[in-house]
Amino acid sequence: MRRMVGLLVTAGAVVALAGVAVAETAPGRDGVDGTAAGGGPANGVVDQLLGAAVPAAGLGETGRRRIGTVERVTRLLGAAGGTESTTLRYPGASYVKVHLKRAALRRGEAVTVADPAGTEVHRYTAPDLRDPTGRWAMSVTGDTAVVTLHRAAGPLGLGRVLGGDGVEVDRVARGFSQRENAAHRQAERQRGGAGGPRTGREESVCGSNDASDAVCYRTSDPVAYRRSKAIVRLLINGNELCTGWRVGPNNRLVTNNHCFDSSRTAYQTEVWFNYQCARCDGFEVFRPTKVWGDRVLVTDRTLDLTVFTVENFAAVREFGQLDLDTARPARGDGVYIPQHPGGDPTVIATSSDTDRAGNCAVVDPAYDGYAAGSDVSYYCDTEGGSSGSPVLSRRTGRVIALHHFGGCPNSGVRADLIQRRIGHVL
Repeated sequence: MRRMVGLLVTAGAVVALAGVAVAETAPGRDGVDGTAAGGGPANGVVDQLLGAAVPAAGLGETGRRRIGTVERVTRLLGAAGGTESTTLRYPGASYVKVHLKRAALRRGEAVTVADPAGTEVHRYTAPDLRDPTGRWAMSVTGDTAVVTLHRAAGPLGLGRVLGGDGVEVDRVARGFSQRENAAHRQAERQRGGAGGPRTGREESVCGSNDASDAVCYRTSDPVAYRRSKAIVRLLINGNELCTGWRVGPNNRLVTNNHCFDSSRTAYQTEVWFNYQCARCDGFEVFRPTKVWGDRVLVTDRTLDLTVFTVENFAAVREFGQLDLDTARPARGDGVYIPQHPGGDPTVIATSSDTDRAGNCAVVDPAYDGYAAGSDVSYYCDTEGGSSGSPVLSRRTGRVIALHHFGGCPNSGVRADLIQRRIGHVL
Protein backbone atom coordinates (compact mmCIF):
# COMPACT_ATOMS: atom_id res chain seq x y z
CA MET A 1 0.00 0.00 0.00
CA ARG A 2 1.07 3.63 -0.30
CA ARG A 3 1.09 3.94 3.48
CA MET A 4 0.16 2.08 6.63
CA VAL A 5 -3.46 2.80 7.50
CA GLY A 6 -5.33 2.50 10.76
CA LEU A 7 -9.02 1.96 11.39
CA LEU A 8 -11.25 4.81 12.43
CA VAL A 9 -14.59 4.02 14.05
CA THR A 10 -16.90 6.97 14.58
CA ALA A 11 -20.51 7.33 15.66
CA GLY A 12 -21.36 9.11 12.43
CA ALA A 13 -19.89 6.44 10.19
CA VAL A 14 -21.80 3.85 8.21
CA VAL A 15 -23.66 0.69 9.18
CA ALA A 16 -20.71 -1.43 10.29
CA LEU A 17 -19.26 1.40 12.38
CA ALA A 18 -22.07 1.68 14.87
CA GLY A 19 -21.44 -0.61 17.82
CA VAL A 20 -20.52 -4.22 17.10
CA ALA A 21 -20.89 -5.38 13.52
CA VAL A 22 -22.05 -9.01 13.61
CA ALA A 23 -22.29 -10.85 10.30
CA GLU A 24 -24.49 -13.96 10.33
CA THR A 25 -23.18 -16.08 7.49
CA ALA A 26 -25.40 -18.20 5.29
CA PRO A 27 -24.74 -21.93 4.94
CA GLY A 28 -22.26 -23.03 2.29
CA ARG A 29 -23.63 -24.32 -1.00
CA ASP A 30 -22.58 -25.11 -4.50
CA GLY A 31 -22.27 -22.20 -6.87
CA VAL A 32 -24.56 -21.83 -9.86
CA ASP A 33 -22.67 -20.52 -12.84
CA GLY A 34 -24.02 -17.49 -14.60
CA THR A 35 -24.42 -16.99 -18.31
CA ALA A 36 -21.26 -18.09 -20.06
CA ALA A 37 -19.48 -15.85 -22.49
CA GLY A 38 -21.37 -15.81 -25.75
CA GLY A 39 -24.38 -17.52 -24.13
CA GLY A 40 -27.61 -16.18 -22.73
CA PRO A 41 -30.22 -14.26 -24.70
CA ALA A 42 -29.50 -13.61 -28.34
CA ASN A 43 -27.77 -10.28 -28.73
CA GLY A 44 -27.23 -9.72 -32.39
CA VAL A 45 -26.71 -5.97 -31.91
CA VAL A 46 -23.64 -6.50 -29.73
CA ASP A 47 -22.35 -9.30 -31.97
CA GLN A 48 -22.65 -7.04 -34.98
CA LEU A 49 -20.92 -4.13 -33.26
CA LEU A 50 -18.06 -6.28 -32.03
CA GLY A 51 -17.55 -8.20 -35.21
CA ALA A 52 -14.73 -10.73 -35.03
CA ALA A 53 -12.99 -10.70 -31.67
CA VAL A 54 -9.37 -9.59 -31.60
CA PRO A 55 -7.23 -12.65 -30.75
CA ALA A 56 -6.39 -12.78 -27.05
CA ALA A 57 -2.70 -13.53 -27.67
CA GLY A 58 -0.68 -10.42 -26.94
CA LEU A 59 -3.68 -8.68 -25.35
CA GLY A 60 -3.79 -10.57 -22.06
CA GLU A 61 -4.73 -8.62 -18.96
CA THR A 62 -2.60 -9.00 -15.83
CA GLY A 63 -5.49 -10.56 -13.94
CA ARG A 64 -6.19 -10.12 -10.26
CA ARG A 65 -3.73 -8.16 -8.14
CA ARG A 66 -2.12 -10.23 -5.38
CA ILE A 67 -2.28 -8.35 -2.07
CA GLY A 68 -1.61 -11.06 0.49
CA THR A 69 -0.50 -14.59 1.19
CA VAL A 70 -1.96 -17.81 2.58
CA GLU A 71 -0.15 -19.63 5.38
CA ARG A 72 -0.77 -22.99 7.05
CA VAL A 73 -1.40 -23.07 10.78
CA THR A 74 -2.73 -25.59 13.31
CA ARG A 75 -5.01 -24.22 16.02
CA LEU A 76 -7.49 -26.50 17.79
CA LEU A 77 -10.39 -25.07 19.75
CA GLY A 78 -12.46 -27.16 22.15
CA ALA A 79 -10.79 -30.50 21.40
CA ALA A 80 -9.13 -32.53 24.13
CA GLY A 81 -6.27 -30.45 25.45
CA GLY A 82 -7.25 -27.49 23.30
CA THR A 83 -8.31 -23.98 24.24
CA GLU A 84 -11.54 -22.19 23.43
CA SER A 85 -9.92 -19.05 22.01
CA THR A 86 -6.85 -18.35 19.92
CA THR A 87 -5.29 -15.13 18.63
CA LEU A 88 -3.59 -14.86 15.24
CA ARG A 89 -1.48 -11.73 14.81
CA TYR A 90 0.55 -10.65 11.79
CA PRO A 91 2.13 -7.23 12.49
CA GLY A 92 1.40 -4.75 9.74
CA ALA A 93 -1.15 -6.90 7.89
CA SER A 94 -4.13 -5.02 6.47
CA TYR A 95 -6.52 -7.93 7.15
CA VAL A 96 -6.55 -11.45 8.61
CA LYS A 97 -8.83 -14.18 7.24
CA VAL A 98 -9.05 -17.67 8.78
CA HIS A 99 -10.10 -21.01 7.32
CA LEU A 100 -12.22 -23.17 9.62
CA LYS A 101 -11.41 -26.73 8.57
CA ARG A 102 -13.24 -28.90 11.04
CA ALA A 103 -16.19 -28.16 13.26
CA ALA A 104 -18.30 -30.33 15.55
CA LEU A 105 -20.74 -27.86 17.08
CA ARG A 106 -23.83 -28.65 19.11
CA ARG A 107 -27.08 -26.72 18.98
CA GLY A 108 -26.53 -23.29 20.52
CA GLU A 109 -22.78 -23.31 19.96
CA ALA A 110 -20.95 -20.91 17.67
CA VAL A 111 -17.52 -19.77 16.52
CA THR A 112 -16.71 -16.06 16.24
CA VAL A 113 -13.88 -14.39 14.38
CA ALA A 114 -13.29 -10.86 15.65
CA ASP A 115 -10.80 -8.06 16.01
CA PRO A 116 -9.27 -7.63 19.49
CA ALA A 117 -11.63 -4.76 20.39
CA GLY A 118 -14.72 -6.73 19.40
CA THR A 119 -15.95 -4.00 17.04
CA GLU A 120 -15.92 -6.35 14.04
CA VAL A 121 -17.39 -9.79 14.77
CA HIS A 122 -18.33 -12.57 12.33
CA ARG A 123 -20.35 -15.45 13.81
CA TYR A 124 -20.72 -19.01 12.50
CA THR A 125 -22.96 -21.85 13.70
CA ALA A 126 -23.10 -25.55 12.79
CA PRO A 127 -25.08 -25.08 9.52
CA ASP A 128 -22.50 -22.55 8.34
CA LEU A 129 -19.68 -25.05 8.83
CA ARG A 130 -21.27 -28.22 7.50
CA ASP A 131 -19.00 -28.46 4.45
CA PRO A 132 -16.48 -31.23 5.28
CA THR A 133 -13.75 -29.35 3.40
CA GLY A 134 -14.17 -26.35 5.70
CA ARG A 135 -15.04 -22.74 5.14
CA TRP A 136 -13.23 -19.42 4.91
CA ALA A 137 -14.49 -16.90 7.44
CA MET A 138 -15.02 -13.25 6.58
CA SER A 139 -11.78 -11.31 7.04
CA VAL A 140 -11.10 -9.08 10.02
CA THR A 141 -9.69 -5.68 9.11
CA GLY A 142 -6.32 -5.05 10.77
CA ASP A 143 -3.46 -7.35 11.71
CA THR A 144 -5.09 -9.47 14.45
CA ALA A 145 -7.95 -11.98 14.50
CA VAL A 146 -9.36 -13.62 17.63
CA VAL A 147 -11.14 -16.94 17.04
CA THR A 148 -13.41 -18.05 19.88
CA LEU A 149 -15.52 -21.16 20.44
CA HIS A 150 -18.72 -20.38 22.34
CA ARG A 151 -20.06 -23.44 24.14
CA ALA A 152 -23.73 -24.15 24.73
CA ALA A 153 -25.06 -23.93 28.28
CA GLY A 154 -25.72 -27.19 30.14
CA PRO A 155 -29.02 -28.31 31.69
CA LEU A 156 -30.71 -25.51 33.66
CA GLY A 157 -27.98 -23.19 32.44
CA LEU A 158 -25.42 -24.67 34.83
CA GLY A 159 -22.00 -24.78 33.19
CA ARG A 160 -21.28 -25.71 29.59
CA VAL A 161 -21.63 -28.95 27.75
CA LEU A 162 -18.46 -30.48 26.31
CA GLY A 163 -18.65 -30.64 22.55
CA GLY A 164 -17.18 -33.13 20.09
CA ASP A 165 -13.97 -32.49 18.17
CA GLY A 166 -14.31 -28.71 18.37
CA VAL A 167 -12.99 -26.45 15.62
CA GLU A 168 -9.69 -26.44 13.76
CA VAL A 169 -8.09 -23.42 12.07
CA ASP A 170 -5.76 -24.80 9.39
CA ARG A 171 -5.03 -21.80 7.14
CA VAL A 172 -4.76 -18.05 7.41
CA ALA A 173 -4.87 -15.52 4.59
CA ARG A 174 -3.45 -12.17 5.56
CA GLY A 175 -2.70 -8.94 3.76
CA PHE A 176 0.84 -7.94 2.93
CA SER A 177 2.60 -5.61 5.33
CA GLN A 178 3.81 -2.29 3.94
CA ARG A 179 7.30 -3.70 3.37
CA GLU A 180 6.03 -6.90 1.73
CA ASN A 181 3.69 -4.96 -0.52
CA ALA A 182 6.50 -2.69 -1.71
CA ALA A 183 8.70 -5.71 -2.43
CA HIS A 184 5.90 -7.46 -4.29
CA ARG A 185 5.21 -4.41 -6.45
CA GLN A 186 8.92 -4.12 -7.26
CA ALA A 187 9.05 -7.79 -8.25
CA GLU A 188 6.02 -7.27 -10.52
CA ARG A 189 7.70 -4.35 -12.25
CA GLN A 190 10.88 -6.38 -12.79
CA ARG A 191 9.06 -9.32 -14.39
CA GLY A 192 6.70 -7.10 -16.35
CA GLY A 193 3.43 -7.19 -14.47
CA ALA A 194 1.29 -9.35 -12.20
CA GLY A 195 0.46 -11.80 -14.97
CA GLY A 196 3.98 -12.61 -16.15
CA PRO A 197 5.88 -11.18 -19.15
CA ARG A 198 4.83 -7.67 -20.14
CA THR A 199 1.98 -7.60 -22.61
CA GLY A 200 1.59 -3.84 -22.91
CA ARG A 201 -1.85 -4.13 -21.31
CA GLU A 202 -1.01 -3.87 -17.62
CA GLU A 203 -2.79 -1.30 -15.46
CA SER A 204 -0.51 1.70 -15.76
CA VAL A 205 0.48 4.96 -14.14
CA CYS A 206 0.99 7.32 -17.07
CA GLY A 207 3.67 9.84 -16.05
CA SER A 208 3.45 10.63 -12.33
CA ASN A 209 0.57 9.25 -10.28
CA ASP A 210 -2.11 11.95 -10.16
CA ALA A 211 -4.80 9.95 -8.29
CA SER A 212 -5.84 11.19 -4.83
CA ASP A 213 -7.82 9.82 -1.90
CA ALA A 214 -11.56 9.96 -2.56
CA VAL A 215 -12.12 12.07 0.56
CA CYS A 216 -9.88 14.79 -0.91
CA TYR A 217 -12.78 15.59 -3.26
CA ARG A 218 -15.47 15.78 -0.58
CA THR A 219 -15.59 19.58 -0.80
CA SER A 220 -13.95 20.38 -4.14
CA ASP A 221 -15.93 17.80 -6.14
CA PRO A 222 -18.78 16.46 -3.99
CA VAL A 223 -20.44 14.68 -6.91
CA ALA A 224 -17.34 12.60 -7.64
CA TYR A 225 -16.91 11.90 -3.94
CA ARG A 226 -20.50 10.78 -3.51
CA ARG A 227 -20.34 8.49 -6.52
CA SER A 228 -17.14 6.90 -5.20
CA LYS A 229 -19.21 5.36 -2.39
CA ALA A 230 -20.64 2.86 -4.90
CA ILE A 231 -17.15 1.45 -5.54
CA VAL A 232 -16.18 -1.86 -3.91
CA ARG A 233 -12.95 -3.63 -3.06
CA LEU A 234 -13.16 -7.31 -4.01
CA LEU A 235 -11.09 -9.73 -1.92
CA ILE A 236 -10.90 -12.93 -4.00
CA ASN A 237 -9.48 -16.25 -2.78
CA GLY A 238 -8.28 -14.54 0.37
CA ASN A 239 -5.27 -12.85 -1.23
CA GLU A 240 -6.22 -11.32 -4.57
CA LEU A 241 -7.87 -8.02 -5.44
CA CYS A 242 -10.07 -6.41 -8.06
CA THR A 243 -12.39 -3.40 -8.05
CA GLY A 244 -16.14 -3.47 -8.68
CA TRP A 245 -19.17 -1.20 -8.40
CA ARG A 246 -22.90 -1.25 -7.98
CA VAL A 247 -24.94 -0.64 -11.13
CA GLY A 248 -28.59 0.43 -11.13
CA PRO A 249 -31.14 0.40 -8.30
CA ASN A 250 -31.21 -3.35 -7.68
CA ASN A 251 -28.82 -5.90 -6.24
CA ARG A 252 -26.39 -5.84 -9.17
CA LEU A 253 -22.63 -5.31 -9.16
CA VAL A 254 -20.10 -5.23 -12.00
CA THR A 255 -16.44 -6.26 -12.31
CA ASN A 256 -14.23 -7.81 -15.00
CA ASN A 257 -14.62 -11.34 -16.30
CA HIS A 258 -10.90 -11.84 -15.63
CA CYS A 259 -11.55 -11.09 -11.94
CA PHE A 260 -14.05 -13.95 -11.65
CA ASP A 261 -16.61 -15.63 -13.86
CA SER A 262 -18.58 -18.11 -11.73
CA SER A 263 -20.97 -18.10 -8.79
CA ARG A 264 -18.69 -20.51 -6.97
CA THR A 265 -15.93 -17.89 -6.91
CA ALA A 266 -18.34 -15.02 -6.27
CA TYR A 267 -19.67 -16.83 -3.22
CA GLN A 268 -16.16 -16.94 -1.72
CA THR A 269 -15.44 -13.30 -2.59
CA GLU A 270 -15.63 -10.54 0.00
CA VAL A 271 -17.21 -7.30 -1.20
CA TRP A 272 -16.00 -4.26 0.78
CA PHE A 273 -17.99 -1.03 0.68
CA ASN A 274 -16.70 2.27 2.12
CA TYR A 275 -13.05 1.25 2.36
CA GLN A 276 -11.98 4.89 2.26
CA CYS A 277 -9.60 7.22 4.04
CA ALA A 278 -11.23 9.42 6.68
CA ARG A 279 -8.99 12.40 5.89
CA CYS A 280 -7.24 13.62 2.76
CA ASP A 281 -3.73 12.11 2.66
CA GLY A 282 -4.40 10.70 6.12
CA PHE A 283 -3.69 7.31 7.64
CA GLU A 284 -7.01 6.38 9.22
CA VAL A 285 -9.68 4.56 7.23
CA PHE A 286 -13.32 3.86 7.90
CA ARG A 287 -14.02 0.27 8.84
CA PRO A 288 -15.51 -1.16 5.63
CA THR A 289 -18.93 -2.74 5.46
CA LYS A 290 -18.35 -6.29 4.16
CA VAL A 291 -20.78 -8.67 2.49
CA TRP A 292 -20.31 -11.90 0.57
CA GLY A 293 -20.71 -12.13 -3.17
CA ASP A 294 -23.53 -14.43 -4.25
CA ARG A 295 -24.58 -15.29 -7.82
CA VAL A 296 -23.07 -14.50 -11.20
CA LEU A 297 -25.88 -13.45 -13.54
CA VAL A 298 -23.90 -12.63 -16.69
CA THR A 299 -20.27 -13.09 -17.62
CA ASP A 300 -18.68 -12.33 -20.98
CA ARG A 301 -15.03 -12.84 -21.89
CA THR A 302 -14.98 -10.62 -24.96
CA LEU A 303 -16.47 -7.68 -23.04
CA ASP A 304 -14.39 -8.70 -19.98
CA LEU A 305 -17.54 -8.31 -17.92
CA THR A 306 -19.19 -10.05 -14.96
CA VAL A 307 -22.48 -9.03 -13.31
CA PHE A 308 -23.17 -10.54 -9.88
CA THR A 309 -25.26 -10.14 -6.74
CA VAL A 310 -24.33 -9.96 -3.06
CA GLU A 311 -25.78 -11.38 0.11
CA ASN A 312 -27.28 -8.99 2.68
CA PHE A 313 -27.92 -6.31 0.08
CA ALA A 314 -29.84 -4.23 2.63
CA ALA A 315 -26.58 -3.57 4.52
CA VAL A 316 -24.98 -1.86 1.51
CA ARG A 317 -27.91 -0.25 -0.29
CA GLU A 318 -27.15 3.11 1.34
CA PHE A 319 -23.86 3.50 -0.53
CA GLY A 320 -25.65 4.42 -3.72
CA GLN A 321 -25.43 3.33 -7.32
CA LEU A 322 -23.94 4.18 -10.69
CA ASP A 323 -25.72 4.11 -14.04
CA LEU A 324 -24.53 3.25 -17.53
CA ASP A 325 -24.27 5.92 -20.21
CA THR A 326 -25.66 4.46 -23.42
CA ALA A 327 -24.43 7.31 -25.64
CA ARG A 328 -21.09 6.93 -27.37
CA PRO A 329 -18.43 9.20 -25.80
CA ALA A 330 -16.49 11.63 -27.95
CA ARG A 331 -12.79 12.34 -28.12
CA GLY A 332 -11.85 14.90 -25.45
CA ASP A 333 -14.78 14.17 -23.11
CA GLY A 334 -13.66 14.56 -19.49
CA VAL A 335 -13.66 11.42 -17.32
CA TYR A 336 -12.56 10.22 -13.88
CA ILE A 337 -11.98 6.79 -12.32
CA PRO A 338 -12.70 5.83 -8.67
CA GLN A 339 -10.73 2.66 -7.89
CA HIS A 340 -8.79 0.47 -5.42
CA PRO A 341 -5.25 0.37 -6.89
CA GLY A 342 -2.97 -2.14 -5.17
CA GLY A 343 -5.54 -2.69 -2.44
CA ASP A 344 -5.44 0.92 -1.27
CA PRO A 345 -8.51 2.71 0.10
CA THR A 346 -10.57 4.34 -2.66
CA VAL A 347 -8.74 6.88 -4.79
CA ILE A 348 -10.06 8.92 -7.70
CA ALA A 349 -8.03 9.65 -10.82
CA THR A 350 -9.30 12.96 -12.22
CA SER A 351 -6.22 14.53 -13.79
CA SER A 352 -3.32 13.45 -15.98
CA ASP A 353 0.06 15.08 -16.49
CA THR A 354 0.20 13.46 -19.94
CA ASP A 355 -2.79 15.49 -21.14
CA ARG A 356 -2.12 19.03 -22.39
CA ALA A 357 -5.07 20.38 -20.39
CA GLY A 358 -4.12 18.32 -17.33
CA ASN A 359 -7.43 16.45 -17.19
CA CYS A 360 -8.40 12.82 -17.68
CA ALA A 361 -10.18 12.66 -21.00
CA VAL A 362 -11.20 10.27 -23.75
CA VAL A 363 -8.34 9.83 -26.20
CA ASP A 364 -9.95 7.33 -28.56
CA PRO A 365 -13.67 6.44 -28.33
CA ALA A 366 -13.21 3.34 -30.54
CA TYR A 367 -10.04 1.72 -29.18
CA ASP A 368 -9.27 -1.97 -29.71
CA GLY A 369 -9.78 -4.19 -26.67
CA TYR A 370 -10.64 -7.88 -26.95
CA ALA A 371 -12.60 -6.86 -30.03
CA ALA A 372 -12.02 -4.18 -32.64
CA GLY A 373 -13.35 -0.82 -31.44
CA SER A 374 -14.79 -2.27 -28.22
CA ASP A 375 -12.93 0.07 -25.84
CA VAL A 376 -12.51 3.71 -24.85
CA SER A 377 -8.94 4.86 -24.14
CA TYR A 378 -7.61 7.51 -21.70
CA TYR A 379 -4.50 8.44 -19.70
CA CYS A 380 -6.08 8.34 -16.23
CA ASP A 381 -3.67 6.60 -13.83
CA THR A 382 -4.46 3.02 -12.76
CA GLU A 383 -2.53 0.18 -11.10
CA GLY A 384 -2.89 -3.54 -10.47
CA GLY A 385 -6.14 -3.99 -8.57
CA SER A 386 -7.93 -1.27 -10.55
CA SER A 387 -9.40 -3.89 -12.89
CA GLY A 388 -13.19 -3.60 -12.85
CA SER A 389 -13.33 0.13 -12.04
CA PRO A 390 -15.93 2.39 -13.64
CA VAL A 391 -14.88 5.21 -15.96
CA LEU A 392 -17.32 8.07 -15.34
CA SER A 393 -18.22 10.96 -17.61
CA ARG A 394 -17.74 14.41 -16.10
CA ARG A 395 -20.55 15.72 -18.28
CA THR A 396 -23.26 13.14 -17.52
CA GLY A 397 -22.03 11.55 -14.29
CA ARG A 398 -22.70 8.13 -15.82
CA VAL A 399 -20.35 5.23 -16.51
CA ILE A 400 -18.96 5.32 -20.04
CA ALA A 401 -16.58 2.36 -19.74
CA LEU A 402 -15.49 -0.60 -17.59
CA HIS A 403 -11.75 -0.31 -17.00
CA HIS A 404 -9.68 -3.41 -17.75
CA PHE A 405 -6.47 -2.61 -19.67
CA GLY A 406 -3.38 -0.46 -19.12
CA GLY A 407 -0.49 0.36 -21.39
CA CYS A 408 -0.74 4.18 -21.61
CA PRO A 409 -3.23 4.80 -22.95
CA ASN A 410 -5.30 2.69 -20.57
CA SER A 411 -8.71 1.52 -21.67
CA GLY A 412 -12.14 0.24 -20.68
CA VAL A 413 -14.98 -1.57 -22.43
CA ARG A 414 -17.62 0.76 -23.87
CA ALA A 415 -20.70 1.13 -21.68
CA ASP A 416 -23.08 1.18 -24.65
CA LEU A 417 -21.94 -2.36 -25.52
CA ILE A 418 -22.25 -3.40 -21.88
CA GLN A 419 -25.79 -2.02 -21.65
CA ARG A 420 -26.86 -4.08 -24.66
CA ARG A 421 -25.32 -7.19 -23.12
CA ILE A 422 -26.68 -6.91 -19.56
CA GLY A 423 -29.80 -4.74 -19.88
CA HIS A 424 -32.06 -7.76 -19.42
CA VAL A 425 -30.74 -8.39 -15.87
CA LEU A 426 -30.70 -4.81 -14.61
